[in-house]
Amino acid sequence: MTAIKHALQRDIFTPNDERLLSIVNVCKAGKKKRNCFLCATVTTERPVQVNVVKVKKSDKGDFYKRQTAWALRDLAVVDAKDAVKENPEFDLHFDKVYKWVASSTVEKNTFISCIWKLNQRYLRKKIDFINVSSQLLEELPKVAEESVPSGENQSVAGGDEEAVDEYQELNAREEQDIEIMMEGCEYAISNAEAFAEKLSRELQVLDGANIQSIMASEKQVNILMKLLDEALKEVDQIELKLSSYEEMLQSVKDQMDQISESNHLIHLSNTNNVKLLSEIEFLVNHMDLAKGHIKALQEGDLTSSRGIEACTNAADALLQCMNVALRPGHDMLHAVKQQQQRFSDLREQFARRLASHLNSVFVQQGHDQSSTLAQHSAELTLPNHHPFHRDLLRYAKLMEWLKNTDYGKYEGLTKNYMDYLSRLYEREIKDFFEVAKIKMTGTTREGKKFGLHGSSGKLTGSTSSLNKLSVQSSGNRRSQSSSLLDMGNMSASDLDVADRTKFDKIFEQVLSELEPLCLAEQDFISKFFKLQQHQSTSGTTTNEVEEMDGVALSRSCTSGVPQTISSEKDMIRQMMTKIFRCIEPELNNLIALGDKIDSFNSLYMLVKMSHHVWTAQNVDPASFLSTTLGNVLVTVKRNFDKCISNQMKQMDEVKISKKSKVGILPFVAEFEEFAALAESIFKNAERRGDLDKAYTKLIRAVFVSVEKVANESQKTPRDVVMMENFHHIFATLSRLKISCLEAEKKEAKQKYTDHLQSYVIYSLGQPLEKLNHFFEGVEARVAQGIREEEVSYQLAFNKQELRKVIKEYPGKEVKKGLDNLYKKVDKHLCEEENLLQVVWHSMQDEFIRQYKHFEGLIARCYPGSGITMEFTIQDILDYCSSIAQSH
Repeated sequence: MTAIKHALQRDIFTPNDERLLSIVNVCKAGKKKRNCFLCATVTTERPVQVNVVKVKKSDKGDFYKRQTAWALRDLAVVDAKDAVKENPEFDLHFDKVYKWVASSTVEKNTFISCIWKLNQRYLRKKIDFINVSSQLLEELPKVAEESVPSGENQSVAGGDEEAVDEYQELNAREEQDIEIMMEGCEYAISNAEAFAEKLSRELQVLDGANIQSIMASEKQVNILMKLLDEALKEVDQIELKLSSYEEMLQSVKDQMDQISESNHLIHLSNTNNVKLLSEIEFLVNHMDLAKGHIKALQEGDLTSSRGIEACTNAADALLQCMNVALRPGHDMLHAVKQQQQRFSDLREQFARRLASHLNSVFVQQGHDQSSTLAQHSAELTLPNHHPFHRDLLRYAKLMEWLKNTDYGKYEGLTKNYMDYLSRLYEREIKDFFEVAKIKMTGTTREGKKFGLHGSSGKLTGSTSSLNKLSVQSSGNRRSQSSSLLDMGNMSASDLDVADRTKFDKIFEQVLSELEPLCLAEQDFISKFFKLQQHQSTSGTTTNEVEEMDGVALSRSCTSGVPQTISSEKDMIRQMMTKIFRCIEPELNNLIALGDKIDSFNSLYMLVKMSHHVWTAQNVDPASFLSTTLGNVLVTVKRNFDKCISNQMKQMDEVKISKKSKVGILPFVAEFEEFAALAESIFKNAERRGDLDKAYTKLIRAVFVSVEKVANESQKTPRDVVMMENFHHIFATLSRLKISCLEAEKKEAKQKYTDHLQSYVIYSLGQPLEKLNHFFEGVEARVAQGIREEEVSYQLAFNKQELRKVIKEYPGKEVKKGLDNLYKKVDKHLCEEENLLQVVWHSMQDEFIRQYKHFEGLIARCYPGSGITMEFTIQDILDYCSSIAQSH
């Protein structure tokens, strides 16, 4: 146990400046036996602290660790269980009762005695020692004091209760003496009895010598005893003085302990006061609203810039006071509750006053803007809302405050703004579109033709008048072009280019006025109502947004924070849809009017609308403007497709006249006009692909219709109709250089060439008919196997028959035949395409080719006969040139 005590002192208590006074090996009663040590310790520094420490052996090794410590002043009862019988069990009552079983009764009694002495020396408090014998508490200490020297007694009194019978190791001198003694007795190991007997004899000798020496020095002993008695008296006096000093010091100790306790309480009080002051300062600094702010919230001027700024600062200060993060317990303070209620009342009062003022501003804006509408009634411009936006943006921070504090009033202002502005914009936009319609129709020939009047700007002409006009226009064009076709509808060529240009400018101006208006309003809504435009986009289109007479801006019933439909960006789009709900119908009406004035206007509208949609989508593909223009673009695209379909339908329904030659078909000329117009309009356009698709459809329909008309033509040869019209198509495509129609251009050229050659061969026929029949017979004989030089020996093909046939075609007859042929060709061909000389030159080449063919046959079949034609190639050239010049 002594070794364990030393180890515990060294490893556990010395590092903590403590001294181990007593130790007992215990285990808990009633449980599985797990040994530990209870140690009584005191600190080496003043004031002295007395503790009972539980030390337990570690599970991971052989070292000990400090587990639990109790202050001795917290000990209330020590229960030894039995004061008569030996019982190792005992209880210690701290905050609860701890039951222990000591390894021995002696260790238990020693430990309890040590606790009793420590209490008497350091605490002197009322600790109840139950079932402990009085002998253990009174006599055991006396016995211990008598059994040790006075120095050791003082040490125990001071708390150092080392055991008297503690094992003492031999020093070096003692070890040396024992070795010398055993060397003198070599038999000590082999014969222990003889060695013990020898030592006994020597001890007796020494005892006798000691007695004699004592008796001889009795006088000195008496003197020594006398000195010892005097020393004892001095020691008693010193002990008395020490006791008195100890009593004095004990009172001083008690006073110092009281002072220390008092200082601790004072320090605690100061700490509490500092914390209380900090809490009060926190509440005052964060929940105190300046009188100027309160006055601004209650009476601030919301019409002047300075007043708005003061109200804004006051509202921000109020919001900070209301949103301060209170510490635990603050909300239970009566003053805090009163201040919060005051802030709520101020917020409600100011929110109500702000909402009322802004509603008045919205209403006044509607009246002010209405008074300016007359200024723009005759101009194609929309009123400028910038001054109104500029004035309202002064309230933007207050709107953000209202959104964060009272979402119900914020939502009400939003709906009121949409209601007032939607009516205002509806009047402005409708008047604007009326002016646009008047400018499109009231001052143009087409408006009068269609029965369109500038006063109303609406279409009053009937469908029958349109059809009648279409027939008249087609008849005029047919008479001008000597066409035999009857077109059922009006063609784009009847409209003046200047009118189309004017329509294009008006339509562009309409879009240019609407675009900045919508963008400015959207930007204002975002800034004024504090709605973010850069949040995640949604796939919702305008068609999916319901009518917003009551915009669904839901909010939480408990927190007042809005649960937006999908995002604030959707809310902006919904507000824009409600405010500008008339834009899309008005644009569609304007587009329908332009399409009825001239179906080719759809080309202008497609290009302009595509450009504006592309621009809007680059800014924000999900914005109201982008979505609305996109929907209108779909309508324009349908009108464009309808225009193409109508042209194709007109081609399919074309009828030809049997009394006049065909010439260039009207739909071929219309295609040329359409292509030229489209190329000028779609130059650098974004939707070139739509035009290319239309080109492909139209050109194939033109090819099919040309062949159909050519097959049905009775007055004009089929080859002439095909040749002239495909030549015209080829010339148009070559001039316009349309890249997507390169294959059709080559096809048109090939068809023109083929039908030119076919018409030349057909028209030229056999100008030397009998001569041609004669040489056909010659070629037939050669084909049957007769050698060419032997053909002249055939009776029907001898030289005499050849000369007879040649004489029938003198130069004069040939020229006469060519002149008749020229007149026939001139009667077939039209003047617009101017192909007479081309066809005549091709016939001349074909005639010369036939002449050379006949000359070759004569040279091969009738060699050396000297037979030749009565006219030469030069004569043919002269005849053709003379005939062409004469006509």
